[in-house]
Amino acid sequence: MKLVFGAVRPCTPTISKNIVATMHYYYAIAGNNNKRSSSGCELMRNLEISCSSLKHGALKRSLATQSAKLGKRWMEFQGLNNWEGLLDPLDDSLRSEILRYGQFVEAAYRSFDFDPESPTYATCRHPRSSLFTRTRVGETGYKITKNLKATCGVQLPRWIDRAPTWLSTQSSWIGYVAVCQDQREIQRLGRRDVVISYRGTATCLEWVENLRANLTNVGPNQVGSMVESGFLSLYTSETATCPSLQKMVRAEIERVIEMYGDEPLSFTITGHSLGAALATLTAYDITTTRENAPMVTVISFGGPRVGNKGFRSQLEKSGTRILRIVNSEDVITKVPGFVFRDDDMASKESAHVVAGIFGWVQKCVEDMQWVYADVGQELRLSSRVSPYLNKRDMATCHDLKTYLHLVNGL
Repeated sequence: MKLVFGAVRPCTPTISKNIVATMHYYYAIAGNNNKRSSSGCELMRNLEISCSSLKHGALKRSLATQSAKLGKRWMEFQGLNNWEGLLDPLDDSLRSEILRYGQFVEAAYRSFDFDPESPTYATCRHPRSSLFTRTRVGETGYKITKNLKATCGVQLPRWIDRAPTWLSTQSSWIGYVAVCQDQREIQRLGRRDVVISYRGTATCLEWVENLRANLTNVGPNQVGSMVESGFLSLYTSETATCPSLQKMVRAEIERVIEMYGDEPLSFTITGHSLGAALATLTAYDITTTRENAPMVTVISFGGPRVGNKGFRSQLEKSGTRILRIVNSEDVITKVPGFVFRDDDMASKESAHVVAGIFGWVQKCVEDMQWVYADVGQELRLSSRVSPYLNKRDMATCHDLKTYLHLVNGL
């Protein structure tokens, strides 16, 4: 039995020769983001990755036009066979799709108002009709149909109303639902795709929820399937003026299926960091509560652990496909809690002793509701292989731009 904090075998990455031109696209547009304040709640998002030896010259084509035609193979790229044969080495078409979904997450970050002095703090800075244009994502072929909010469920003290906005904001814009409307893109994808995109942690109360790492039952009738308390709280909590993220997602899913249910349809849920955790919960909610749901796939970047083995088992039974993109140097992907595996046992002579010790440790940790399980299929990256990253600190290793950079160079 082995107690591990990381995950499994990495792929063998290589840096492609055309990485410079493509990466200029990501970092050039990043420089035009709105100025954000430096309050302690922002931590990860004030980072601009320092890259050297990058040639100048913008990419003018959108990610959609660069991507290969998937056609009848679309289910394969959505994880029908758990991406078997596509990850090591990384298939070029799958790489393009991962980068494309990463841009939907980047658009969520760029749209969020991080300025605590702003009267629109924690809301979306752009109208739905022009969000992709204003965030410089380019032509996607998708139309945003719903803005999404997440609410902190922590019981707040009475004096919180007198606190600064950045400390007391309970509900905040977390992402959006977008439906593919462009017929050429639908033809390329082989189906009509629906994207649910989530940003990562941005407000102080979201950080508070992140720290609630003990496991809790995901639902009253789902005993044994447990998830992190804080993530579930952000997904299910509501106020008198703001419905829960769960209710907003369910309502929009029902509307979309009613409108397009008679044609090939997929739901791709993507997010970074906290957004990756919420993406996993959203997928679980869709596939375990709705019969005959369209294919549901999660593309997550730098996500923390979400639930226990029971939760993972339910995800697998429901047919949810999850591709977790992990940077080996990203500590966020190694928390919360612990993961126990039964492999890598010691020699036969000492196996019973080791098993006894670890069995006792495992029981203690389980009693504290801190035993988690990694879910889905993993695509493992490493910041160490990139000659273009000048910094390899904790924030850089976790940043979404680092993930897109590494995927492009894998």
